[in-house]
Amino acid sequence: HTSQPQVSRLIAQLEGITGFALFDRSGTRLTPSLDGKRFFQDVEKTFAGLQNLESAAHQIRSFGGERLTGAAMARIAGGLLSQAVVKFKQAHPQSLVTLHSGAATTINSWVSAGLCDMGLAILYGGDPPGMQVETLLNMDCVALLPREHRLARQSRLQAADFEGEDFISFPQGSDPRERIDRVWASEAVRPNTVLESDLGASVCALVAAGLGVSLLNPLAALEEQPRHAFVIKPFSPPVTVRLAILLAPQAPNSRMVAAFRQAVLEVIDAELRPLLRQQGPQAAAQPRPGKAG
Repeated sequence: HTSQPQVSRLIAQLEGITGFALFDRSGTRLTPSLDGKRFFQDVEKTFAGLQNLESAAHQIRSFGGERLTGAAMARIAGGLLSQAVVKFKQAHPQSLVTLHSGAATTINSWVSAGLCDMGLAILYGGDPPGMQVETLLNMDCVALLPREHRLARQSRLQAADFEGEDFISFPQGSDPRERIDRVWASEAVRPNTVLESDLGASVCALVAAGLGVSLLNPLAALEEQPRHAFVIKPFSPPVTVRLAILLAPQAPNSRMVAAFRQAVLEVIDAELRPLLRQQGPQAAAQPRPGKAG
């Protein structure tokens, strides 16, 4: 509450600052002067501008009208990425999000060319050249066996167990194939490669059909297991793969990307870690803190 003497004092102070009378005085009555009316109009315009600035700041804070474009391998796009989008949109409903899916090499090219703000991929090898990479989760590949396979009774499989076994691998020249072939070479093991596929779902289906054994990242294996009859076993030596965020080398420090990254991490903690713990601590390593770089 402001008293009449306080109002009178404030008017007098403002008139002293402006250098002109804001009101015409007649006894105890005050009537806005011509100069006072003109001043009031300018004050109104200023306050309207401040309201516009406040609205603009709210739009920026809430990413209103901004577009985030993300890309991921098909499995991640339909699972982790979509769940992260749901969480992100709940927090930032005015944002626009576009999702793309493709092979790892395609995602790399999209991100590096600036066609996507960020990518999510499972990396079997080193960092893609010329890319900012942040590892969110480390996972050890698991062995896949038909349910009636003689090795299905073992609690853990070694590379030597695959000697001469019919093996379902990845195509020649792919990162997963090169990584797995290095294991066979280092352990002096020679499986009998009978089939090749670049889709984890296909590998799982072929193993379940009894056409061979395989190695696969645990995320794909655990998601496919309810649909196919195969057994998952830990494998040594470890073949560690990474779930990672990919950013262009000169990507700006975007608050929107940072907010989406946080949504991805929350989905990993809430959904993926409990799933991966079924395979033990080696499949639920902690994410690397900090930003990509």
